Amino acid sequence: MSAFASVTARRIAAAALTAGALVSVVTLPASAADHARPERPRVKISDVQYDSPGWDDRSNRSLNREWVEITNNTRRTVNLDGWTLQDEDGHTYTFDHYRLEGRATVRIHTGIGRDTDSDLYQDRRHYVWDNRSDTATLRNDRGRFVDDESWGHHRHGGGRGHGHGHGHGHR
Repeated sequence: MSAFASVTARRIAAAALTAGALVSVVTLPASAADHARPERPRVKISDVQYDSPGWDDRSNRSLNREWVEITNNTRRTVNLDGWTLQDEDGHTYTFDHYRLEGRATVRIHTGIGRDTDSDLYQDRRHYVWDNRSDTATLRNDRGRFVDDESWGHHRHGGGRGHGHGHGHGHR
C-alpha cells in the first residue's frame, strides 16, 4: 500500500469517526427528551368535593360545602376571565374578571356567597356535582380543554377522581 493510500485511508477513517460522534451528540437530546418528566399543567382542577358533608338538605350551607378547586402551578398570575367549569349535564360556571395568582388555589362553591380571592360562588340553589358519578371540565376562554376530574362509574383516563360518590341523590 502506498503512503498516499495510507493517508487517504486514515482520513476516511477519521471522517467516519467524526461523523459517528456528531450523530450520537445530535441524537442524545432526543433520547433524553423521551425520558423527561411530562410537563405539569399550568392550571388544573386540584380537588373536588362533590358530596357535601352532612345531610343534603339544599340549604345554602350544604350547597357551599360542594366545591371544585382550581390551582395555578406557575409563578405568574393567570387571567381566568371567560374560562368555564362544567359538569356532564351542562351546568356551566363562567369566570368573570378573575385572576388566579401564581401558586394559588381558588375554590368554586355551588351555593350563594360573596366572591373573594380564594372563594368564588356559582350562586345556585341546586346541587351541581352528582354524588355517584360526574366529570368536572375546565376550559379556557377559547373553549379549549384545560383539565378534567372524574369520579364514579363514568370515570375515564383523564380524571383522577377523589372518591366514589355516596349517592345521596341530589339531582
